[in-house]
Amino acid sequence: MKAAYIQRYGKIDNVQLDEQPKPAITENTVLVKVHAASINPIDLRVLQGEFKAILPVHFPYILGNDFAGIVVQVGTYVTQFKVGDEVYAKTDQNGAFAEYTIVQPSSLALKPKNISMELAASLPLVSLTAWQALVEIAKVKSGQKILIHAGSGGVGSLAIQLTKYLGATVATTTSSKNTNWVKALGADIVIDYKTADFEQELKDYDVVLDTQGGAILDKSLNVLKRGGHIVSISGPPDRTFAETLPANWLVKSVIPLLSWSIRNKAKKRGIRYSFLFMQPNGDQLSQISKLVEAGNINPVIDKQYDFSEIKEALQYVNTGHAKGKVIIKMTQY
Repeated sequence: MKAAYIQRYGKIDNVQLDEQPKPAITENTVLVKVHAASINPIDLRVLQGEFKAILPVHFPYILGNDFAGIVVQVGTYVTQFKVGDEVYAKTDQNGAFAEYTIVQPSSLALKPKNISMELAASLPLVSLTAWQALVEIAKVKSGQKILIHAGSGGVGSLAIQLTKYLGATVATTTSSKNTNWVKALGADIVIDYKTADFEQELKDYDVVLDTQGGAILDKSLNVLKRGGHIVSISGPPDRTFAETLPANWLVKSVIPLLSWSIRNKAKKRGIRYSFLFMQPNGDQLSQISKLVEAGNINPVIDKQYDFSEIKEALQYVNTGHAKGKVIIKMTQY
């Protein structure tokens, strides 16, 4: 099968488009023919080897986290899905940038009926990230005030919509050219990060969804009220994350030290800090499908590329200027 893969960590030029063995299912997995996939910034971080110390991969490694497609084979013990089902998921073992991928049924969900494969492929990682951050960890409630950084990005654009569905007030940061667009998504307050300082504009917020890390993460503490919660997908990992890793005791002991500074600062202010490394979850995706079918969440796509143009697509995502998601179309294969 055709696939986009790497033989070693490196740069986008190291990505190869060539034949790889078609994955074989087990009695507990599902084989899906991929119709569309989407690119996430984490794909580039994996490519560059950013996680090799804690989440090493085996080469050749097929890239990609999001896909939508059609079930073509199911394992003996799989009862939730059947051949012909239109599905989508965040990958849990094989990469998405390929003609076929295998996945655990617990990670898989039926695709929303009212959208295309391309739109569905844009959703899994960003919508699950938003769901796990806002619903599972922060437990956002109606009437609360939530700050979502980088509202025009893949995660931000979904998080704004989910937060509005939950009944909270949404503030977000973006550039002035995207102000009207993020307001249309549901943002109540928009801060132009190029001309204004969000920590001077906002105060007494209940939750911050941090997608930036670094100085933005530190400054975000200043907008939260006592008892507030900051959930970061870009900041340093905490003990909860370390305990999920297939690593030795030394690695699991060292990782929480990386977040000691931000956790200490947060604790002094009476604020909780949580690091989120999103996990595949078919049940949560099924809930998201219902929201999409009801019109509460709309996928956001910036550009679409053919599979043969995947390097150009990765380069575009690498600029950091994508407005929503970038899609890879696989149907011609």
